Amino acid sequence: MLAPCPIDSTGRLRVYKLEEETEADWWEVEALYDLCFAPGRTALSSYRLRDGVPTVAALCLVLRDDDGTLAAAIRYWPVEVGDEDVLLLGPVAVHPTRQGEGLGGLLINESLAEARRLGWERVLLVGDAPYYSRFGFEKLEGVVMPPPTNPDRVLGLALKHGAWDGIKGPVTKATGV
Repeated sequence: MLAPCPIDSTGRLRVYKLEEETEADWWEVEALYDLCFAPGRTALSSYRLRDGVPTVAALCLVLRDDDGTLAAAIRYWPVEVGDEDVLLLGPVAVHPTRQGEGLGGLLINESLAEARRLGWERVLLVGDAPYYSRFGFEKLEGVVMPPPTNPDRVLGLALKHGAWDGIKGPVTKATGV
């Protein structure tokens, strides 16, 4: 799928190719995450929930420019809260030379629309509420990420009305994968 994006910093309209991440993309995406996030990112609690668990492949997307250069990527993982299936969004990263073009928002919106289409009901992430609130994410009360996660950064989005109602407890690795 081709995805037109706003004018970049050089005044040029860029067109990106949006596609599902493949096995061949894995290390290039990992290098982008290393570039965009602090060293030690894999020690965070959300990574412990991902360890040994396959991604939700249909929601892991990459954006490449017309030269084939990786510009941005997003991944999703299955987790559980109580006995309920939940999507864990993240990481999402945009190459530093492409930030400000709306690529992160494009990936989030496209992947959330696909998650709805696939029947997922709820999404969880650890992030900054001011940024993610524009996509409908809100602070979750009673949903506990493993330490040392700041509870104010635990955000959720219901893809189906009321999907988070009554869902509380620790976030754990998905067992049904």
